[in-house]
Amino acid sequence: MTDKPKVAFYWCASCGGCEEAVVDLAEKVLDVVAAVDIVFWPVALDFKRKDVEAMADGSLAAAFVNGAVRSTEQEEMVHLLRRKAQVLVAFGSCSHLGGVPGLANLSDRAAMLATAYRESPSLVNPEGVVPQLSYAENGHRVSLPGLYDTVRALDQVTEVDYYLPGCAPTPALIANAVMALLSGKLPPKGTVLAPDVALCDECPRQKTKPEKLALSAFKRPSQVVLNEDECLLAQGVLCLGPATRAGCEAVCVKGNMPCTGCFGPTSRVKDQGAKALSAIAATVASNDGAEIEQILSAIPDPVGTLYRYSLPASLLRRKHLVAGAAAREG
Repeated sequence: MTDKPKVAFYWCASCGGCEEAVVDLAEKVLDVVAAVDIVFWPVALDFKRKDVEAMADGSLAAAFVNGAVRSTEQEEMVHLLRRKAQVLVAFGSCSHLGGVPGLANLSDRAAMLATAYRESPSLVNPEGVVPQLSYAENGHRVSLPGLYDTVRALDQVTEVDYYLPGCAPTPALIANAVMALLSGKLPPKGTVLAPDVALCDECPRQKTKPEKLALSAFKRPSQVVLNEDECLLAQGVLCLGPATRAGCEAVCVKGNMPCTGCFGPTSRVKDQGAKALSAIAATVASNDGAEIEQILSAIPDPVGTLYRYSLPASLLRRKHLVAGAAAREG
């Protein structure tokens, strides 16, 4: 047995990048492993759900949950880890705000299953079979988790103590968060563990951003050769730095790509997409309605652009459900 604090990591609806970010700690991961006892990390080691169920409530110092909540199994595991952990951390954009999986809220379960199993041109499924919650064959029964119509951020399912933003969180933020938990020097509950300022405030191109932007067109990164030193917005490329929290070390901008908003909003912003839209509208160099519409038409997917990581946590939350689906959601 060990007296080291026990921690757990769990993966819900996400790409797995947050799990890889832990490994990206490089040699610092040895400091983490030396300081804690990882008692549940199914993506990396052979742990089972029954191992968590056998733990005493509150026996985990912390549980880091990444990914949005989309299935019945994920919701069950989230509630289980909440009971077992003294501190629950929403780890990464998907658990923090819903993330890219949250864009599924533009549809519903039935429509997505139809697309995946019946309508895709590459499918060979003449009987239109879709996954069932329970299936019996030759005396054996297989059960699958159920999918909800609505993808939810972690704090829409259970109480969250801290948020570690990013797609994925940077190794520095992860290391600082773990060490803060171990030291007991914790900020107020509900804190997002990243600087509470906009990315533009720490952007290496900040000095090249004009005081007044006036854009007559928006360009996609693939359509222009970008100056590596000039503000991306000033070059007509849609960058969400003005609407996004700092703390990512501006890794995308340093790679000559615009910010897409993965660190979410600052505490002063209620809806990241609305904030981004306001920032964009302020840069359009026209007062003519038709011309404004033409300029903004260069943004091909407004919801996917402005709410790429935050749709479930936004004021919009999801596309309106028909009455039957809404009733199922409760």
